[in-house]
Formats: sequence, structure tokens, C-alpha cells
Amino acid sequence: MSVLIELRKATAGYRGHAVLHDIDLTINTGECVAVMGRSGAGKSTLLNLIYERLADRAALIPQAAALVKTLSVFHNVYMGRLDRYPTWHNLRTLVWPARRDIAEIEDTLALVELADKLFDRAGTLSGGQQQRASVARALYNDRSIVIGDEPVSALDRVQGADILRKLRARHDTAILAMHDITLALAHADRVVVIEEGRIVLDAPARTIAASDLIPYYGG
Repeated sequence: MSVLIELRKATAGYRGHAVLHDIDLTINTGECVAVMGRSGAGKSTLLNLIYERLADRAALIPQAAALVKTLSVFHNVYMGRLDRYPTWHNLRTLVWPARRDIAEIEDTLALVELADKLFDRAGTLSGGQQQRASVARALYNDRSIVIGDEPVSALDRVQGADILRKLRARHDTAILAMHDITLALAHADRVVVIEEGRIVLDAPARTIAASDLIPYYGG
């Protein structure tokens, strides 16, 4: 496998406050990496750092879904390809979407069981539905890499497993912050654990037991 991204002694944070310290991390093309750790450990900061370097090749699923709630689900998913179309096409799509775009987005929403919500306002969706709409936007983006910050946290384990399978099937590489230990071990090739801004575990998922990860979620 070829190296996708390599971080060496990387430090990152916000407003002068360091969150990540001396991060050494190499991710190869083709891997599914679960980034784990308790809230505030630095998972989101690490994903943001990775996304900054891969933005032109990666689809992003932000933690809070980041939908424009006054717009339809269709328009929110369409935003995944705003940069692929000329301005006139994007403006026309606001009021008069092309049939091809409607059909493609409806098919994408069907993958996350939201085809019936195509023209509903995003703000009327439940939390789990909004998260699935955010996943659909990433799928519609159609990049080779997906970076997701807790992309299935609002879903039950059965729904979450289904979404993770589809993300893996549609992307060469997946880098996903996750909290659910069972889902992470079942769907990731590799687990990276962050504790107080430092990597404290980096190993193939097949070599890790749930009991190895539980201590990082206590306290």
C-alpha cells in the first residue's frame, strides 16, 4: 500500500492552545482507521489536521452534521458537489434542479434510507436522519477518501454497521472518529487511540480486544 499521509511530530490546536502533541502517524491508501478516545482527547483536532492536507481528495462528515436546516435534504446533499459545477448551474439548482441531479441524489439518499425525505427541509429531520443526510452528502461527493467525525454516533448499532459498510464500499480509504468499541473493531482495519492529545495506541484491529479499549473511556 502507498502512503496517503504522514505526520511527524505534528502539533495542532486552537487560539494558541495546543490540543495535539508530537503526533507521529502514517496512514496508507486502502486503510479504514478508527480514531478513538474519550471526549476532548483530540480526535476532532486530528481529523481536522488530516482533512486540511487531503481536502482536495476527501469527503468530510462533520460531527454535528452541519446541514443548512432551512434548505431541503436534496440541496444539502447537492452541496457535496458544489465545486464540480459552474456557478450558473448551482444557482439554477436552488430553484429548478435538473432531473439528472434529482435522480442521482435520490439514488444516493436511498443508500441511507432517506429517499422519501428528498425535498423535506433538513431542519425537520430527526438527529439520526440528519446524520444519515450528512453521510449521503459525503457519498454524493464521490471522493476516494472519507473523513468522518463520529459519523454513526446518532444511529443504533444495526444502522451504524450498515452505514459503515457503505462508507467502506464507496471509498478507498476511511478515517473515522468513533466511540462505539464494538463497531470500531468490527469495521476498521486499524485503531488509533488518542489520550490527552497524544497517540497512546496504534494497532491492527484484529489484535485488539474490547477490554483493551475500555480503560480509555473511563473517568
